Amino acid sequence: MKNEKLHEKREFESVRALLEWAGEEYADRNAFSYRETIKSDAIRIKFRDFREDVRALASEFISRGYVGKRISVIGKTSYEWILTYYATLSIGSVLVPLDRDWSATELAKTTGKADTDILVIDADLQEKAEEIRNALNLGDNVIFICGRGSGKGLDLLVEAGKAKYAADPAPYHNAEIDTDKLALMVFTSGTTGEGKGVMLCQRNFLSDLSDVIPYVDFADKTVGVLPPHHTYGSSVMFIGHVMIGSEIYISSGLRHVQKELQMEKPGHLVLVPLYLETFYRKIWANIKNQGKEKLINRMIKISNALLKVGIDLRAKLFGKVRDAFGGEVKMIISGGAPINSEIIAFFDAIGISTLNGYGITECAPIISVNHTRRNIHGSVGVVLDIDTVHINEPNEDGEGEIWVKGPNVMLGYYKNEEATRDAFSEDGYFKTGDYGRLDGDVITITGRKKNLIILSNGKNVYPEEIENELIATPGIQDIIVYEGQSRRGMEFNAIVAEVYPDQDYIQKNGITDVKAHLQKYVDAYNKTAVPYKKITVLKLREEEFPKNTLRKILRFKLDMSID
Repeated sequence: MKNEKLHEKREFESVRALLEWAGEEYADRNAFSYRETIKSDAIRIKFRDFREDVRALASEFISRGYVGKRISVIGKTSYEWILTYYATLSIGSVLVPLDRDWSATELAKTTGKADTDILVIDADLQEKAEEIRNALNLGDNVIFICGRGSGKGLDLLVEAGKAKYAADPAPYHNAEIDTDKLALMVFTSGTTGEGKGVMLCQRNFLSDLSDVIPYVDFADKTVGVLPPHHTYGSSVMFIGHVMIGSEIYISSGLRHVQKELQMEKPGHLVLVPLYLETFYRKIWANIKNQGKEKLINRMIKISNALLKVGIDLRAKLFGKVRDAFGGEVKMIISGGAPINSEIIAFFDAIGISTLNGYGITECAPIISVNHTRRNIHGSVGVVLDIDTVHINEPNEDGEGEIWVKGPNVMLGYYKNEEATRDAFSEDGYFKTGDYGRLDGDVITITGRKKNLIILSNGKNVYPEEIENELIATPGIQDIIVYEGQSRRGMEFNAIVAEVYPDQDYIQKNGITDVKAHLQKYVDAYNKTAVPYKKITVLKLREEEFPKNTLRKILRFKLDMSID
């Protein structure tokens, strides 16, 4: 099937070139917006003003000798964080984005590992800043993010830089940028152990986003909820949305998202599956509380039947259901993991197209994504035009490790030649560590290589496959499947489903025996599963699973022992 382009492909030689072009092309459009408090009016920054602020901060960075330096930035998503990102890359320096929720000790260790020269950090992280300053002997090279208009920290640098740029713009425009050299050092989240410093150049993420945009029907506004220190939350949001001239409303945090969606009314969202799963559960809980479960299911059947003959009444029929997203969302791009097909089918049925994609930090990050006009349910989409994907050593079902080659593939791991060597094949393919199959140019993910369960009979079990089957179960908030390690010996090992129950659902439905309630669904799954994929042990948790800031469960922290 031909991939139909919705927009022309635009390519940029550098981040600075992108910024300068967007400042002209979208001058009077809103680039970013946010609220200082959830009750205050939104502050909106136009592309022209965003360009001026970046020029100013970059000019001040140049005057301070920051060209070619390593600038670590630690903070929540903010306009100032985005300014730092663009200013650093626009003068050819290296940005090291880090998770503000890490401990001071971990941050000091990682900034040291990255050879940090300058630290830009949220003002409310004073204690962490001091530990990093002392550990790295940074002296005055610590800049605080205090908020726009504060007259402090980073804001002072922007104001000082405006005068410098006005007096002489040449240093900014002439700053050398080698788009094939290290520009972004991203430390992987470490869901299976200690993270590594992924080295990305500007060509990596610019080519990646340029290749995605032609096939996706983006709206004029989105609400940004993803953490900025991951490539999915920075490259996709801050580079991709500037390319298309779409406004990003910067969310004030998870507890405000629902209200912000209703106030801002975005046309599309960029999420990870956990957000979709959470929205799905809340929507159905609300439907059930109103006693409208049978009515909605009947309406979905009628609507789907009408769609087959070209009649689309979804906006009218499901307007109140879609109000959970503000009423205007027509598309959700989701990446990070496969999504349960039941959830995708539901959102499609109410008129919200869900485009599942696949990527990894080392590929800047997108490898494949479903298209607006080519959405293959159950898959993670079509391989980017710039990439070549190879399935290594496929089994009888065509499943094997996914290998990738293309201009979006990383330079390597920082100061880790052995890990870099191990990550590439002899003929230059990057080994993703993910298992899947390739049908033409469409990827279907099976699971993570490191999570793969190899049974004593040689059979392979992909835990994600089972988790995906059960995640939409009423009463399940999170589920992880693994091979339980028996204290009695390997021959007693068993497939375990460890579940953190949905406390709201349990309480609202008066369920007293949670395990018995969930066991019914596990038994139903086991009836249809092949023998070696059956769940033997159902284990309940009293506390949430440990997670990183992309809300991925840290599997390596789980106790996988059983009796």
